[in-house]
Amino acid sequence: MTQRQALFVGGSWVEPDGGHYEVIDPATEQTVGWAPEASRDQVHAACAAAREAFGPWSATPAEERAAVLARAADIVRDRVVPYAELARAETGATTGTARAMQVGVAAARFRRYARVEPAEWPIPPQINEAGPMGRAGVMGALAVRQPVGVVTCITSYNNPWANPAGKIAPALAMGNTVVVKPAPQDPLSVYRMAEALEAAGAPPGVVNVVSGARTEAGEAAVDSPDVDMVSFTGSTAVGQRIAEVCGRGMKRQLMELGGKGAAIVLDDADLGSAVSGIGTTFSFYSGQICTAPTRVLAQRGIYDRLVGQLAAYAGRLKMGDPREPDTVVGPVISAAHRDRVESYVELGRKEGARVVTGGDRPGLPTGFYVTPTLLADCTNDMRVAREEIFGPVVVVIPFEDEEEGVALANDSDYGLIDYVWSADVARAFRLARRLRSGGVGINTVGRNMEAPFGGFKKSGVGRDVGSYALHAYSEVQAIVWPG
Repeated sequence: MTQRQALFVGGSWVEPDGGHYEVIDPATEQTVGWAPEASRDQVHAACAAAREAFGPWSATPAEERAAVLARAADIVRDRVVPYAELARAETGATTGTARAMQVGVAAARFRRYARVEPAEWPIPPQINEAGPMGRAGVMGALAVRQPVGVVTCITSYNNPWANPAGKIAPALAMGNTVVVKPAPQDPLSVYRMAEALEAAGAPPGVVNVVSGARTEAGEAAVDSPDVDMVSFTGSTAVGQRIAEVCGRGMKRQLMELGGKGAAIVLDDADLGSAVSGIGTTFSFYSGQICTAPTRVLAQRGIYDRLVGQLAAYAGRLKMGDPREPDTVVGPVISAAHRDRVESYVELGRKEGARVVTGGDRPGLPTGFYVTPTLLADCTNDMRVAREEIFGPVVVVIPFEDEEEGVALANDSDYGLIDYVWSADVARAFRLARRLRSGGVGINTVGRNMEAPFGGFKKSGVGRDVGSYALHAYSEVQAIVWPG
């Protein structure tokens, strides 16, 4: 393809100062398109446009803002086939994943935040005695959600539809304006999202998209004086650097960072359920997802059986062209990331892990593929058990009893989502309450999309999803009056 994408700034499509860079299909290694490289000045111009648009947009009735989101949802659904094809080409996701979990989820998120929710709620009146502050009286109060202002949304490469929509939709619903800095590997989908919002009636400057393969664009989107909040999804290391800049400017933050999810499989668990859940690490986004159950803690009584069944499961998965309907494992995002994942597998070998299956490249003519890999006989102090690999690699660690299982699970720098498999649901709930993570899945890797999402420890700051996202993109104002 020779199409050269323009930036979207202040309602206009603008040629980038820094030229264009190539976006590569990780399955075919062919060019998908050419993404714009924004200059620092252009990013700051986008932030200034968002600042100018903030006043009118925040004053727009919530019902009208919701109507824009509803129309955007309809447009995305109507264009699901071409949008999904672009997402598949940019990310290497299978066609089914691109349609349902990328574009489909994005449309659902726009639709979700087209539902107007109350932005104010009463506080019980307080009786005040006479004193230095005045006469005795009854004080009424109201808590009101107000928009934060201009929000920079920096999004991850693993889902260029659902992740940006999960930031943009609640931010706009609350009356904020946004500057979106997509991941450099797959930004073209986010520009299609901007087109849909423009067609849906989003006024100029309410949504801006700036991209770049260099760090300059992202840094400018964070340090601009026009930005009030940064919403970031990505690695903990980058999140820490962003937080330092935000701290200097007292900017609000929402951070969804790394994960190393522990999956505790107890000796009474349904192993079929556990294997199919843990096995999603091999296939879903090829393990490039922070919520994946990548660190399996298996009780001794079922350890050998679980390792054997996981190995058999991985060996049955069809790897190949994501366009083929029976493919379930696609490539990772880039050659550099493939090298990184492979280096972790080799590190695991050196640390003493046993490579039960995988650990090599499949014999495919093109593409950045990593064979689903299972590392057994691991210990919790190995780097492969402590660091986020972000690929189709699962490590298995044995434990003796519940106390040891919980201790191992909590012995991590991360705390995004953990999992517990047990036939005794009361037992599983008891363990879940002891885990230091933002979420716990019991006998499932599924999600409730109204439940709060975010992490403990180095897995992030804040919560979003459902109504929690509306709180995340708002400030709470108290209004008090005498009764």
